[in-house]
Amino acid sequence: MRALLQRVSRAEVRVDGRPIGAIERGLLILLGVAPNDDEFVAAGLAAKVAGLRIFADAEGLTNLSMGEVGGSALVVSQFTLLADTRRGRRPSFIGAAGPIVGERLYEVFCEILASTGLAVQQGRFGADMDVELVNEGPFTIWLDTAELGIEPRPQS
Repeated sequence: MRALLQRVSRAEVRVDGRPIGAIERGLLILLGVAPNDDEFVAAGLAAKVAGLRIFADAEGLTNLSMGEVGGSALVVSQFTLLADTRRGRRPSFIGAAGPIVGERLYEVFCEILASTGLAVQQGRFGADMDVELVNEGPFTIWLDTAELGIEPRPQS
């Protein structure tokens, strides 16, 4: 899985011009699922996101997590995070999970993130969405579960 986290003062996602999810202070999380990802990977990434200390404390240091500042998450599926641009000029998306696996693990990630006590809003999987945000800082972080050592469980 890959996630692009943007610390925001507000964010909103719309489908057909209608808002379907919006948050004030928190994180906009663009989430991409790879074909071999599983629930273990989704849980590991959700725990990492929930625990990241990327919000300022009283001294202005990034010592607080999203939950500690009363922040919310807006999670938007984005298979294009798994684009392969090494060859040619047209990205390949074969590194992204298909829609059945992708949607299931997107939902699992959102459920696990919400189970940590965070308010979670969602985009609509597979929809053409407009995402609007005010990036606070700007503060943007890239997370890749392979780089974090969060690997799928071996199949038995």
